[in-house]
Amino acid sequence: MANLETKVLTAHVPIDLADKVDYLAERLDRSRGWVVKQALAAWVDQEEERTRLTEEAMADVDQENLVAHESMLAWADSLDTETPRALP
Repeated sequence: MANLETKVLTAHVPIDLADKVDYLAERLDRSRGWVVKQALAAWVDQEEERTRLTEEAMADVDQENLVAHESMLAWADSLDTETPRALP
């Protein structure tokens, strides 16, 4: 494995959260740092995806690519009928 540059981050976390991290580290036979790094990477990925989706949605709004609220309600209401409407 390549030697990657790293940077130490310090954070104060509630004791119950730290205890959960310690428990997971022991259960997974990994270090506390490994668990924290996995959790942080997953959270960063989630936030990047949330930002991407928000920007995509805002671009749709800017292009007036919208569906009327009433149309969505009518579609949703039709889903439990024998003849559901097509997706608006």
